[in-house]
Amino acid sequence: MKTKIALFLGLLLIANVSYADLKIGFVNIPAVLEKAPQAEKAKKRLEEKFSPRDKQLVSQQKEIQTLEEKMTRDSAVISDTERSNLERDILNKKRDAKRSQQEFSEDFNASRNEELGKLQRRIIEAIREIAKDQKFDLLLTDGVIYASDQIDVTTQVQQKLSKMPE
Repeated sequence: MKTKIALFLGLLLIANVSYADLKIGFVNIPAVLEKAPQAEKAKKRLEEKFSPRDKQLVSQQKEIQTLEEKMTRDSAVISDTERSNLERDILNKKRDAKRSQQEFSEDFNASRNEELGKLQRRIIEAIREIAKDQKFDLLLTDGVIYASDQIDVTTQVQQKLSKMPE
């Protein structure tokens, strides 16, 4: 029994010595995403692409609101046919606005996901380059409860991203 315990402890010590050479690091991906210059450029591209459609949706909503105000204000003085035509017009405009809003949301989400995918690929590329250059055995990202500053390479990834060409 004593020999088994001694053997177990010996194996445990040998295992610890072999793992002492491991180089482990941690990358905080949300922090990298937040400070990446590519993220800011992607945000600007999305704003430029979708700003005209957003303004159009706002103007549609204002037009509907104006028609609704006209209906409540003039309901006592307009005829029944005019009122029903106005109600139909408001309903049609609301339906069109809802459809336009839904299309806008779908297009925006698709474009945002595409931009985010590009950025994530760049981040992974930067992380892999750092891992190879600095000879890391293991770089962790998500699911880490604690990582000391000694193994946190987040700032290095951010610096690498800022130097990468667009």
